[in-house]
Amino acid sequence: MRILIAEDERDLNSILMKKLTADGYSVDACFDGEEALHCLSVAEYDAVILDVMMPKADGITVLRRLRAAGNAIPVLLLTAKSEVDDKVQGLDSGANYYLTKPFDTKELLATLRAITRGRTSGDSRLTFGSVTLDRSTFTLSSPSGSFRLANKEFQMCELLMANPHHVIPTERFLEKIWGCDSDAEITVVWVYVSYLRKKLAALHADIQIKAHRNAGYSLEEAP
Repeated sequence: MRILIAEDERDLNSILMKKLTADGYSVDACFDGEEALHCLSVAEYDAVILDVMMPKADGITVLRRLRAAGNAIPVLLLTAKSEVDDKVQGLDSGANYYLTKPFDTKELLATLRAITRGRTSGDSRLTFGSVTLDRSTFTLSSPSGSFRLANKEFQMCELLMANPHHVIPTERFLEKIWGCDSDAEITVVWVYVSYLRKKLAALHADIQIKAHRNAGYSLEEAP
């Protein structure tokens, strides 16, 4: 699951990023409202954590723009303001939940699980051929064994397994998985495809990742 953190306090941003990553999330970070809107326009996220008091565009403004555009992404607001009217404003603007600083990171993680639960409910497993991907545990398995995938491996595998026989452009992987990471280059996709291919081989999978020259990759049955 991929989360965007928009928090201009860099120490807190770093702490949240480390906590969420340790909890199994894939995380991008930004430090002002305009950057948050840009990230949310070019990449797909499962939730966003918005600080209310940010430069360039505050969290409430970002939230209102998202909702006005029809974006229903779960939003967790963070603020130092504890007045009831401020909370009401945030919730009425479309926030799913509101945490007042200082907060316990355990509460934040529990809240994040709660507001994203609908996005992972239902069938948490994707199966193609002899291989199953459990989206709740990041586990790729076959009758021969299993691997717990790293964040970006998991996201790439999920995209392939959710769209078997469909060619997914390399740029699509970059947009969805690396998003706002400006250092990501197209060659990184090949590197992660290589990681997944090795795991599929170790699992004796009857499926394969097929490269399509100048087009992308697809998941197909092995010959």
